[in-house]
Amino acid sequence: MPATSAPHRSPWRRARRWAALLLAVAAVLAVAAVAWLRSPLPLRLPAGAAVIDVQLQPGMSARQIGQALADAGVALPAWWLVGWLRLSGQAHQLKAGAYEIAPGTTPTMLLDKLVRGEQALRRVTLVEGWTVRDVVRALRHAEHLRDDLPPGDDPVRLAQHLGLAAGHAEGRFFPDTYLYPKGSSASELLRQAARAMDERLAQAWAQRAPDLPLRSAQEALILASLIEKETGHEPDRALIAGVFVNRLRLGMRLQTDPSVIYGLGEAFDGNLRRRDLLTDTPYNTYTRAGLPPTPIAMPGWASLLAAVQPARTPALYFVARGDGTSAFSRTLDEHNQAVRRYQLQP
Repeated sequence: MPATSAPHRSPWRRARRWAALLLAVAAVLAVAAVAWLRSPLPLRLPAGAAVIDVQLQPGMSARQIGQALADAGVALPAWWLVGWLRLSGQAHQLKAGAYEIAPGTTPTMLLDKLVRGEQALRRVTLVEGWTVRDVVRALRHAEHLRDDLPPGDDPVRLAQHLGLAAGHAEGRFFPDTYLYPKGSSASELLRQAARAMDERLAQAWAQRAPDLPLRSAQEALILASLIEKETGHEPDRALIAGVFVNRLRLGMRLQTDPSVIYGLGEAFDGNLRRRDLLTDTPYNTYTRAGLPPTPIAMPGWASLLAAVQPARTPALYFVARGDGTSAFSRTLDEHNQAVRRYQLQP
């Protein structure tokens, strides 16, 4: 009697069964992923972590983003995160950048953060009256700001590095508070500050008085830097500008101590002496007529505006009173009396 053969099983039938099984698994995962996406429960982050950082590069796929999140410390497999991103329907709306994920962040909160591009920002303030040396020092101490500046703080070398048309970086950055994503470069922040100064200088120059003895916006910037270093008292700025403008019209030397100090550089020990006033440098406005060759510091908006809209005053002299304000004089005799009163009194 012939042996009975085993029933024939079609390979298509097996394939259909596997396909059905895979679809069922995919459906379960999809439901789980959607449930997780809408879950109010926070993400699980490494124990003790205050925040975790994740960097999303431009053009990243959902797979790469999911892997980046897993690598950063989100306690879920990368494949799960990839599925979640795809099922959210927003995988192509995520913004590149540097992000922080804090404890308590839910999946929905994280997705919203990435879609809105809410990067982890830090701030640094550039202060009116600072020099390039001050600016470079501040940026090198700024939190999570990448130092890609050339060694030292030479204004010419820095201008070349940043591509500044002026060729000299002193006074070319607008003093303000700047926000930057974690991991940004110091060079890009300074280029932003330089663009801000170009814009504000152009705004001020467009409002200049018609009879100024200034030939260019660059000269207005230089004058503004002198005003910035001479006073922090708002009402005195336009008057000091008026004194400088009067002197420029008459061909008198400006004789402003801050420019002399700038020219001395590291040789200045904090005490300006008579011999310093007689030591010739390109910035010594006691030995040279006209404006110094470059700004000597960063002027703020008030000083820029004062430089192009000086007060109409007969004064040719001023001296600090010691309380932040200045005394203004028309003649040298009046000025000498003011000096004796405010500077030479015991």
